[in-house]
Amino acid sequence: MNIHFIRLPLLLALLFVVTLSMAQQPHIILIMTDQQRGDAVGYAGNSSIITPNLDQLAGDGVYFTNAYSSTPSCTPARAALLTGMSPWGHGMLGYGRVARKYPNEMPAMLREAGYYTYGIGKFHWFPQKALHGFHGTLVDESGRIESEGFISDYRDWFKRVAPGKDPDATGILWNEHNPRVYQLEERLHPDHWKGEMAVDFIDSYDLEAPLFLKVSFSRPHSPYDPPQRFLDLYEIVDVPVPFTGDWSEKFRDYPNEREAAFGDFGVDHALESRKHYYALITFLDEQIGKVVEALKRKGVYENSLILFVSDHGDMLGDHHHWRKSYAYEGSSKVPMLIKPPHDFETGLGKEAFLTHPVEIRDILPTFLDAAKIPKPTAMEGESLIALMRDPQNAPWREYIDLEHATTYQAENYWCALTDGKEKYIWFFRTGEEQLFDLSEDPGESRNLASEEKHLEKLESWRDRMAQHLLPRGEEFVKQGELVVRDENLLYGPNYPQKEWSQKEALDAWKEEVVSSFIHP
Repeated sequence: MNIHFIRLPLLLALLFVVTLSMAQQPHIILIMTDQQRGDAVGYAGNSSIITPNLDQLAGDGVYFTNAYSSTPSCTPARAALLTGMSPWGHGMLGYGRVARKYPNEMPAMLREAGYYTYGIGKFHWFPQKALHGFHGTLVDESGRIESEGFISDYRDWFKRVAPGKDPDATGILWNEHNPRVYQLEERLHPDHWKGEMAVDFIDSYDLEAPLFLKVSFSRPHSPYDPPQRFLDLYEIVDVPVPFTGDWSEKFRDYPNEREAAFGDFGVDHALESRKHYYALITFLDEQIGKVVEALKRKGVYENSLILFVSDHGDMLGDHHHWRKSYAYEGSSKVPMLIKPPHDFETGLGKEAFLTHPVEIRDILPTFLDAAKIPKPTAMEGESLIALMRDPQNAPWREYIDLEHATTYQAENYWCALTDGKEKYIWFFRTGEEQLFDLSEDPGESRNLASEEKHLEKLESWRDRMAQHLLPRGEEFVKQGELVVRDENLLYGPNYPQKEWSQKEALDAWKEEVVSSFIHP
């Protein structure tokens, strides 16, 4: 018997299985914003903000009321997104540089599974035109130049369509919380450009291969610079005033600097910043609506898994804190929703939500599950698909870990645990503890750690923290007790090592020192 006649049917059967699998793979559309609070969406119950397109997406899918960014600043959050790992797992414990290469990376894994992978917008990688498996990208880095000779695709486009004009004419610094209306034509705004590029790409996509498209907006991260017509929508809207707590008085009196991380600048200042911030989100909602409409026009919306998320939040003056990198809800909680493909049965009905603690590390495992790609054993995130199918019985974590290396001031070096109902925060340098009842006190205004009647609960969370940190050794936990640390740790032992040139090593060191206090 000729062996080739035996092999041929087997090869054909294998080809059929692979082809069938690819045919069943949904398109995957990842839409990101930058620095959007978890409460800054209409579908979550905020009646002050206008987000009709996100509300419609949530109505077509499932949203998560307790979604977090474990390391709530730009680059470590994007490392979690890229790798499906925890902060300790991917090695970035604060604001630094995303590594050049990880064992598992989202675009590369989807590409290997047959997806055409394309990215548009902000990536915050180094080098700045790194691909990590994308077939191609269109990049906007908000004016940052961190790679020699780098010019973003947006800035290159701007020079072509608006010669002689200044893309930074609005005059607000990247981390400033003073607001101002965008000073140029709306079509020139970097996030309008991203929306248009995404629509053009979808309209042009004619491949048989399933699509993985990432659209990553740069706002509502400051500068708070909405086009005028969106700010006009909030002229008579009452936006929420900042939370203040029994513990936050010490953050009130700080220098009135343009990029201040702490300080009480008055309620009027906070409300004006928030109106511009909300207006930016409505502006982004319109761009997201254009992307969704393009998917529908192309006939692929029904067969697309669409996930919307932000990398972290923005304190917006809560407890006299500004920007991010904090354990508090304004900084660490993010909006997250999934619109599943048409053939996915959630068993939850329309306008469903889940209260389980989920995190950015869960996004890559979710995409792998949807694409029928086995999840690597070492990957720490979990697929949200089983949870969506059977939330009552699917195994899920009891709580999620959060942490951030030193930013803005030495004392702001912490680790936290939360189940979405309670939150425990441990400050490494001072040994200070905070305990909040999020169900009764969502603004975290009352620290229960010093109240005798909550001692048992405090000790329970403290024990959980000790168990969480125990694998890191005696620098973190000794004889079962949490250790107060003198040294900041930005890159953990699991951060991928590489040979840096002397200049790159010096640049990385400078960035670590400067950004840890000023620029995340």
